Amino acid sequence: MRARTNATSTGAGILRPTEFARHASVERLLPAPGLDRWVENHWCLRWDLPPGTVFHSQTLPHPACTLSVELGHPRPGVGAERVLVTGVVTRRFEVPVADRGWVLGVKFRPGGLAALAGLEARALTDRLRPAAELLPAPVVDALRVMDGRQTPAAAAGVADQALLGLAERRGASPDPGYDPGYDTVLRLVTDLLRDRSLVRVAQLEERHAVSRRQVERLFARYVGASPKWVLARYRMHDVVTALDAGYAGSLADLAAEHGWYDQAHFTRDFTRLVGVPPHRYRQGRP
Repeated sequence: MRARTNATSTGAGILRPTEFARHASVERLLPAPGLDRWVENHWCLRWDLPPGTVFHSQTLPHPACTLSVELGHPRPGVGAERVLVTGVVTRRFEVPVADRGWVLGVKFRPGGLAALAGLEARALTDRLRPAAELLPAPVVDALRVMDGRQTPAAAAGVADQALLGLAERRGASPDPGYDPGYDTVLRLVTDLLRDRSLVRVAQLEERHAVSRRQVERLFARYVGASPKWVLARYRMHDVVTALDAGYAGSLADLAAEHGWYDQAHFTRDFTRLVGVPPHRYRQGRP
């Protein structure tokens, strides 16, 4: 997938990506031009495992809601419905993968689903909902026809057309300024992602001349997570990416570089989210 110029996310987040690639494949595609204001990318996940094999896929959360079509081995707690909306997940996202399966995901930009569909993101945080409860029937019906035999590009095209229809029905516009609150969220998130020197939310508030109360309100409404949480997730993505790439330096230096004031605090945060301390993750140990 070619890079987009206005990205508000990275491809980081899959834990132990080399191990993941042995069990499943993922392909990312850009959305149609008329949707890129709200949608970050589409991703298509496929797997075909031998009988009795179960792989526990683990992903660190992004500040993004996801619309997905899920075929094959179902997620725990999911019934017969296969078109789902997942709100921002604040913990490590772990799904057992078995048998054969296919998933198309629409990853929204931070605040994108709330802005496009007129939803309150805070009501979706850490929740999995049937899309039919949240989105118009024509959108959900268009996605339900997928059977897993489509190529990733064809599946993404179906999702694009469905969501473009949603934008038209709501009278949404891709032009900046249509939704000033969402525009502000995008500016703040883009800055958090691009400028690694931002390690405190107060720096962001000062740079963009917005109050803490305004930032907190906008992130709750559109993103479903606090700006402090978003900043921490982006920096943790950076840390894990560095470790997966073979970072061999001091963990204390790595922590300091990404905004932690002491290694003990960094180790606690890392272990709470990733599930193992950073030294064990670097060694490839569970």
